[in-house]
Amino acid sequence: MNVVKQYYGVGVLLEDAVNFAIDGSYSEVLKENNIIPVDYPKIDVVEVGEGKDFIYTAEVTVYPEVELGEYKGLSIEKKTYEVTEEEVAAKLKEMQEKNARVEVKEGAIENGNIAVIDFKGFVDGEAFQGGEGHDYSLEIGSKTFIDTFEEQLVGAKVNDTVEVNVTFPENYGKEELNGKPAKFEVTIKEIKVKELPELDDEFAKETSEFDTIAELKADITTKLEAANAERADREFEEAVINAVAENAKVEIPAVMVEKEVDKMVQNLQQRLQYQGLNLEQYFQFTGSDEAKMREYMKANAQTKVKVDLVLEAIEKAENIE
Repeated sequence: MNVVKQYYGVGVLLEDAVNFAIDGSYSEVLKENNIIPVDYPKIDVVEVGEGKDFIYTAEVTVYPEVELGEYKGLSIEKKTYEVTEEEVAAKLKEMQEKNARVEVKEGAIENGNIAVIDFKGFVDGEAFQGGEGHDYSLEIGSKTFIDTFEEQLVGAKVNDTVEVNVTFPENYGKEELNGKPAKFEVTIKEIKVKELPELDDEFAKETSEFDTIAELKADITTKLEAANAERADREFEEAVINAVAENAKVEIPAVMVEKEVDKMVQNLQQRLQYQGLNLEQYFQFTGSDEAKMREYMKANAQTKVKVDLVLEAIEKAENIE
């Protein structure tokens, strides 16, 4: 033992001994004192040394206690949503768009046409990141691009180069572009026109399992009614839960909110991956950064944590397993 001490030093041995001692005692102390932690402890060694008692303090954020308010007999209004003719027409329009024929068109660009363009944008005479595109299919009148960009292409023909002058919105999302005037050099490469099929029995046969347009409309209506009923149920449940949570009192530790934000960020990353994107690209598109995003998520995270804590408290109060 003396050789080991001399070779490694007592300090290294004590460090390992401290870790063993904490691992063995910390969980026991939590059980004895009925403490449920929500994060890792902050350890402060009070006394340690060869031949001495080992004394340490562990500071940890504990699981909050919930003081339940009224959660039975609450009066919550349940909304209902009627299916309108406009909604049915919109669904039929979607089906028309999906089954539209796109053909090359001669002549000038008109509203509703699809223009295949190359473009390059400049602010204060300098090209800016994200302001360039090639072979981009832009439907004129779709309001996909900012300001009057699309309107300024009306009348242009294939091989024309059009100078488009626009102003970015104040809240565009990128500080270097917010509210700035910009010039785009746009080259028209191709003009296409969309031909929508007629909404008749033939359309119903070709695009659905039904023989008539009347049957197709009835099916769309039935599906919209089911979706509206599901929406009403979901909103009603959320309204009940939110009312119960509002009636309860609980001090939510900051660490629990941060952990919930971590989960929300991970979920966002997974959704972006499915789209072939990452967080850095997302920040570029939105003009945000991680700090701003986390701050924005905090309110929803706090609500989610409170709801979870309150529902858990009700489970215990009602002996629900």
